[in-house]
Amino acid sequence: MKPAWDQLGDEFAGSSSVLIGDVDCTADGEELCSKFEVRGYPTIKYFTDGDVDGQDYQGGRDFDSLKQFVEENLEAKCNVNDLENCSEKEKSYIEKMKQKSQEDIKNQLDRLEGMKGESMKAELKRWLNQRLAILKELSANLDEEL
Repeated sequence: MKPAWDQLGDEFAGSSSVLIGDVDCTADGEELCSKFEVRGYPTIKYFTDGDVDGQDYQGGRDFDSLKQFVEENLEAKCNVNDLENCSEKEKSYIEKMKQKSQEDIKNQLDRLEGMKGESMKAELKRWLNQRLAILKELSANLDEEL
């Protein structure tokens, strides 16, 4: 499980809304583990805004399951119609792409989709995925207007 957890940490390393961490309950983290009633190993806890006690994660322990849970339940998403959860970089990209035609957005979407399988640093992969999400949302909005 440790390799999947480390990969998850790398995946969300640049996130402004998700922090992946770990504690060794047999060493310096013993007091923290006691506070959160960790009794078995490995135990995964997750915390959402305002939740000081944390919740026990009960899902799969492979990378894909962990990533899916984070994306669906913990990660704050940027919304093109409400920029509250968007970074400055995302806001700038949204404004730039809003000026483009539907065809230009589709072409950019196709180009980025083609890059998804390429090897790249986690930060670049995250930015690629952020742009894809923005473009998909803009494309869906344009489809609704037609």
